[in-house]
Amino acid sequence: MESINLVESFSEFQEFKNIDRTTMMRILEDVFRSMLVKKYGTDENIDVIVNVNRGDFEIWRTRLIVEDNEVEDPNLQIAYSEAINTEPDYEVGEDFVESISISHFGRRDILAIRQSLSAKVQEYEKNSIYKKYVDKVGEIVTGEVYQVWKREMLILDDEGIELILPKTEQIPEDYYHKGDIIRAVVSRVELRNNIPYIILSRTSPVFLERLFEAEVPEVFDGLITIKKIVRIPGKRAKIAVESYDDRIDPVGACVGMKGSRIHVIVRELKSENIDVVNYTNNPTLFITRALSPAKISSVVLHNDTKKADVYMDPDQVYYAIGKNGYNIKLASKLTGYDIDVYRESDVDDVNLDLFTDEIEPWIIDVLKGIGCDTARSVMELNFDDLMKRTDLEEETLRDVLKILEAEFEE
Repeated sequence: MESINLVESFSEFQEFKNIDRTTMMRILEDVFRSMLVKKYGTDENIDVIVNVNRGDFEIWRTRLIVEDNEVEDPNLQIAYSEAINTEPDYEVGEDFVESISISHFGRRDILAIRQSLSAKVQEYEKNSIYKKYVDKVGEIVTGEVYQVWKREMLILDDEGIELILPKTEQIPEDYYHKGDIIRAVVSRVELRNNIPYIILSRTSPVFLERLFEAEVPEVFDGLITIKKIVRIPGKRAKIAVESYDDRIDPVGACVGMKGSRIHVIVRELKSENIDVVNYTNNPTLFITRALSPAKISSVVLHNDTKKADVYMDPDQVYYAIGKNGYNIKLASKLTGYDIDVYRESDVDDVNLDLFTDEIEPWIIDVLKGIGCDTARSVMELNFDDLMKRTDLEEETLRDVLKILEAEFEE
């Protein structure tokens, strides 16, 4: 009989869609079965035999031989007189098996088959991409920058699959051009109108965690546990680590000899400053470590409100707060405590927030903006310097100082 070789006819779909041979043959079978149902009303008496090795398949239809005047369904039955034209030995009640060649399908049918095949291939491709990347959420992928737009970048992986890196998920210092190689973590996979969108991120704490797993074998092997990561992408990050093996120094292992390990990560993150601290269940000690490099004198916890008052020498306040307040912000996020910093001499001091009835809140905010959060911290500054740094009017500043000084008069 004549076999219907379809693999060659539709080979372009396999080549461009990167579909394996077995899957392609299954798709072809499904497409032809759909066409057979439309043509004959059913495919229950039709066998589609796919030969993966030879790259062809055959279609066989089985009909029951009945008397010439008893044919009710030409698809399921065949008249005796018609059957014996093919094989004289046939008898009524036997099965008549015949092959269906490509010639049974008209030009429109062939066009419909091709259109259906194209739709099936696209559907399969979408489903396979979705399933592949849903399993990759939280993993680092590498791709090539294909297009850079204002709000996002289009990246292609090694299979040509399109990945999206939104501007909001890029480190502020990221500057890439078409053709550059980029690494990011798969943040999520969304289906929009049945089309998979793979969203990447370089700002996620998960990205930093995966980088540590890649560069620090002890983290990858589970000898060191990353308890928590907080980031201000491209600026600063803090990571709390812990080891259950006393022989392993988790901070030293993460930093590496002369910073060899962490420097690789810092370069990937565009010089993001990374602080690695030892995790502890002791909140006082954890807050002290989180505020590094500042040296802390004492910590007073208010567990009911999850606040912490931290006292230190005046020259350590700058280090505790950090540039643009990054250090204290990240320390608060890392520890879960709202941290307030006080100078050691501030034990008998008064927080500026207590003067809101006498001093306008916006003036207090200006004073806080220059690092003065207590009454004494304002009073200790030279008046001219205070005017210059706050840009407040002289009369306003003198009124503020009178209010603050009255607080300490006996």
